[in-house]
Amino acid sequence: MPTPIIMPKFGQMTEESAIVEWRKKEGDKIAKGDILFTVETDKSVMEVESFEEGTLLKIVVPPGVNVPVQSTVGFLGNPGEAILKVSAPAPTKPVAQASVPRPVAPAARLEPSPPKTATTRTLSALPLHASTAQAEPAPFRISPRARAMAREAVIDPTKITGTGPEGRIVEKDVKTYLAAKGCDKLRVSPAAKELAAKENIDLLSITPGDGGRITVADVQRAVAEKPKAMSKMRQVIAQRLTQSFRDTPHFYVTVAVDMTDLIAYRNQLKATGAPYTVTDFIAEAVVLTLQEFPAVNSSTDGKSAWWHSHVNLGVAVSLEQGLVVPVVRAAEQLSLLELCQQSKELVEKARAGKATPDDLSGGTFTITNMGMLDVDNFGAIINLGEAAILAVASAKPQPVVRDDKIVVRQIMKITLSCDHRVVDGALGARFVNAVKQKLEDLELWKRLTQ
Repeated sequence: MPTPIIMPKFGQMTEESAIVEWRKKEGDKIAKGDILFTVETDKSVMEVESFEEGTLLKIVVPPGVNVPVQSTVGFLGNPGEAILKVSAPAPTKPVAQASVPRPVAPAARLEPSPPKTATTRTLSALPLHASTAQAEPAPFRISPRARAMAREAVIDPTKITGTGPEGRIVEKDVKTYLAAKGCDKLRVSPAAKELAAKENIDLLSITPGDGGRITVADVQRAVAEKPKAMSKMRQVIAQRLTQSFRDTPHFYVTVAVDMTDLIAYRNQLKATGAPYTVTDFIAEAVVLTLQEFPAVNSSTDGKSAWWHSHVNLGVAVSLEQGLVVPVVRAAEQLSLLELCQQSKELVEKARAGKATPDDLSGGTFTITNMGMLDVDNFGAIINLGEAAILAVASAKPQPVVRDDKIVVRQIMKITLSCDHRVVDGALGARFVNAVKQKLEDLELWKRLTQ
């Protein structure tokens, strides 16, 4: 009997995922350890391996559809084996639509089948979920001649009202629509028409440029303006940051740190092969300071507040798909070298797309460093469940007064964003100044690097 391929559950908090890409197609031979597909969770993109060998008999869930974890996404078995008539599980959220809607075929009914061993490396013997009944969308009906005419005119036929049997769009409906829209007067260059057809852009949605003729540039502008569905990760980032900024009363405290001596000392260490970065020193200063000010290493639901027993330090990493925050757990128990090594490993995993949801959750305080991006100052949005976040700007040469003389020093501004429900202004100011004091204490770093 065919074996169902199950959507794995990555991390305790993951309830749904979307397939980014099937690495195999129906009919392909599958060996143990082969990558079946990649999955996008709300935190990362991960590979799913086969734990069995056989043939990929059927793909149930196409790319880009959010489905509950433990749903059946395909079947593995022997060539010719019969499988139940199935369809993709009901999406957990509506799928974003493109600007030119396409007809949607009715979904087939999913009939459950007793599962064998799951084919993913991370799960085994998972139940096969049946999708809940849904109201089927009205079928889109159009005659072949009408479809060909709409395709030739490069228009969206779903906007046409059909007068044929059961609302079927017939050739005369397309002609009437084109005449009503003035398509006989529409001037389009051949190259523009070809590009519009390729990009699935309705010519009637394009505003002609100078001269009243639609050109390639006009189509390119329409393509650029066409709504594009955000990735699941980007959607979750948007939702969580919006919730945090809406529900958390932010205030900001900024101080200027003289990094001249520490940068020079770090360069000396680097020349000897030491692995430390400026971010490592900032992270250690934050960890030490959070132990002095445990109220900043806290959480609140608006009714209660609680301090965390460990400093789970998040370090924001910018990826093409969005911002992720790998978390160094119990950072207060680590030496500076151990903190450096664990941070580096987690950041490399995140950039390689190998970070697990557990690597990216559970933080109690976050550092976001834009020092390499030549910024003077910025404020960050607090991550949900945390009380503060530290934004680190670039260290820049600036004139400052030292011993009644103007000298040039490397000045770096750091800004603490605070949840005013648990951190008041005085506490925030004391905390950020304590971080500043540590970063400017060269003797401290000499002791920690010996």
